[in-house]
Amino acid sequence: MAEIILVRHGQANSHATDDASYDRLSDLGRAQAGWLGAHLRDTNPHFDRVITGTLSRQADTARAMGYEITEQDARLNELSYFALARALEDQHGVPAPRDAMEFARYLPQVIDHWTQDRLTGVPERFGEFSARTTQIIDEIARMPGRTLVVTSGGVIGMTLRHTLGLQNGGMAKIMLQIMNSSLHRLEYVHDMLMLGAFNATPHLDAPDRAHARTFV
Repeated sequence: MAEIILVRHGQANSHATDDASYDRLSDLGRAQAGWLGAHLRDTNPHFDRVITGTLSRQADTARAMGYEITEQDARLNELSYFALARALEDQHGVPAPRDAMEFARYLPQVIDHWTQDRLTGVPERFGEFSARTTQIIDEIARMPGRTLVVTSGGVIGMTLRHTLGLQNGGMAKIMLQIMNSSLHRLEYVHDMLMLGAFNATPHLDAPDRAHARTFV
């Protein structure tokens, strides 16, 4: 049996307006990662390998957790949210959200248009994103032992879509719930990926860390 522990990166630059400026951890994001690393050291610290995407916020989260990165793979990089949002506004007149409440209604619209190939000129079509993320997860699932994968919310959402056979609307709802530095456990048993844990944040359970439960 192989075990994959998926971790979403810590909080990034939540005031960013493009993908490049978003790609850095906030001070809180580094703290979240440090707390998660301490929790893992106290419980089950060993991993046979540590794999991240090539984005700074992903690699910096792994390092802030206290782990040395074994491999980086661009297939674990996040979808291009800001490019998708610009395309949705320019091509369909749907403006970007102004607050968290609007974002909860907005993200499913972005995903819906993207999955139907109704957004043109974007860096990556939905089918391409789906193929590369499921490919790398399937490859990791066939590696023996325990693997820590530090990635992003869209990749985790796609992985759970792949694992659970979700429709695209279900994937969007999953993505909305994935917290920064959250932990998700997959097991590869009988040639199948099985979900063992979703969106766990035991390192943030203490009352004085309630402020650290963030989504963006």
